[in-house]
Amino acid sequence: MMRDELTAALKEAMKAKDSLRLSTIRLVQAAIKDRDIANRTAGKGEASDEDIAQLLAKLVKQREESARIYDENARAELADKERAEIAVIRTFMPAQMSDEEIHAAAAQAVAETGAQGPKDMGKVIGHLKEHHAGKMDFAKASGIVKDLLK
Repeated sequence: MMRDELTAALKEAMKAKDSLRLSTIRLVQAAIKDRDIANRTAGKGEASDEDIAQLLAKLVKQREESARIYDENARAELADKERAEIAVIRTFMPAQMSDEEIHAAAAQAVAETGAQGPKDMGKVIGHLKEHHAGKMDFAKASGIVKDLLK
């Protein structure tokens, strides 16, 4: 389970006195705790491994955006810190699908949903998110789906 993996990694980072890894894991655990609270408020259980994988992907995306903004504003040291956090977060994420695998999954999703054109793009992306959450870069996937539905 991802929670156990994060807890074990937190202990290792404490023993190794790896401050970057320690702070990043704590940040991830806080985000998971926030998700758990939101789920309880909505009457759901605690976040599943799939929910956590989606959350990790969201955290990576936020950091990539921050790093880009820091680069644009000549703040290389802050951009480097964001990229270092991305590297730590990615160690807990499921293996990401290659471009070929994304293309194959998108083609399969188009066939399974019976999508006919661009108006069905949301249905196909929803299908992909349901089956490949946390393993797929949906920015790439939406471009591929768009091309398939022309």
